[in-house]
Amino acid sequence: MGSRLSQIRLAPRLAPWLLATAAAAFVASGAAAPTAASAATRHIRVMCYSDGNECPVTRDLAAEFMKSNPGIEVTIDEVPYSAILQSLPVQLAAGKGPDIARVTLFGNYSQYFLDLRPYLKDAKFWETTFGPTLDWMRKGPSDHGIYGLMTQLTVTAPIVDKTLFEQAKVPIPGPKATWDEWATAVEKVAKATGTEAGMAWDRSGHRFAGPAISYGAKYFDAKGEPAVVDAGFKAMAKRFYDWNLNGTVLKSIWAGQATGYRDAFNEFANGKIVMYYSGSWQLTRLLKLGNAFSWEFAANPCGPDACSGMPGGAAFVAFKETKHPHAVAAFLDFLAQPANYRTFSERTNNIPAELPLQKQVLDYKMPAEGKAALATLLHDAATLSPIAYHLQGYRFAGAIFGATADRIGQAIAGSMTLDQAYQRITQDIATAIATAKKK
Repeated sequence: MGSRLSQIRLAPRLAPWLLATAAAAFVASGAAAPTAASAATRHIRVMCYSDGNECPVTRDLAAEFMKSNPGIEVTIDEVPYSAILQSLPVQLAAGKGPDIARVTLFGNYSQYFLDLRPYLKDAKFWETTFGPTLDWMRKGPSDHGIYGLMTQLTVTAPIVDKTLFEQAKVPIPGPKATWDEWATAVEKVAKATGTEAGMAWDRSGHRFAGPAISYGAKYFDAKGEPAVVDAGFKAMAKRFYDWNLNGTVLKSIWAGQATGYRDAFNEFANGKIVMYYSGSWQLTRLLKLGNAFSWEFAANPCGPDACSGMPGGAAFVAFKETKHPHAVAAFLDFLAQPANYRTFSERTNNIPAELPLQKQVLDYKMPAEGKAALATLLHDAATLSPIAYHLQGYRFAGAIFGATADRIGQAIAGSMTLDQAYQRITQDIATAIATAKKK
């Protein structure tokens, strides 16, 4: 969801013949042969990508872990996010993957996950501390495994151009304001300041889902099967459609392309919109804007059912091909402990997925506006609907999000009616899920 800033090359692995040659040369040189203790050292490798500095911070924590666990050696291989998407599945399929990797899109890797539960000292601690995010890595309601550690929580939320509100002398809507009240307010600001549009949402079904849930969308039926286009979904879709057509929402974001994702950060940065509906992963980019204008994150707008955004994030997951499951579990359990997890969150400026920390004030090292933003986002994280958590963890959530954005976008563009879009969303999701199950 957020930008992938790391472009660091994957650390190469030494081929077995090269290791053997190096060992022979080592002995021939007269150096002492490896001791039994060193030969028994358990080596675990972690494939890691960074949005900012997550991998260097993990490396520092690994060094602390190894001090108290001398029989375990942890290597952090930092890679670009593209390697997680492209190289990691190939390695896992070949049985040559890492012991642990930091991933998103959990359904892409779930068949390779190691259940940590048998190797953890206190599985109940994980259940109570990480709660609903554990479900994101599970295969269904009957799966009670613990497969990984969420490294952070991302949250969708509005980003507001405070300068434009001040110029228009319009108050920013409060924490319990509805989406209708927000639409009225940003339209007033846009007209008063000559701004192109009141707001824009990232072209993403994930971004649409939080507002839809707030208006009553359930996304699933009583059996847990996708039932996306219900009355709540239509209530938000009709609003969003109308706002695009009357100019309240910048139409080009959703109508400007037939398929795929598009964000509206540049439009917000260039003063073309008053409010931008995106999420916490934009914070680093916002802090780089300087003093061009004042901005802030706002609480998620409300509907009759909720005031919810959508969660997301990345996790360190373990893989069942590891030769050292106890060591893998010990390292992830170390990272999960409150003091270590707090250190990780504060040093990486991330929202913690650890539930108790979401209610605490963390010592983030960033400017005042960044700290204020994270305080708002932490509040939003604590108010997310259970439906939002369930949807985010659903194995085929990508099919739902893709169909939503594509078909509603095409309706906004005028290539089909909204009723036709509803029909196509249902058909697209069913087809995508059937195709995926055949693989």
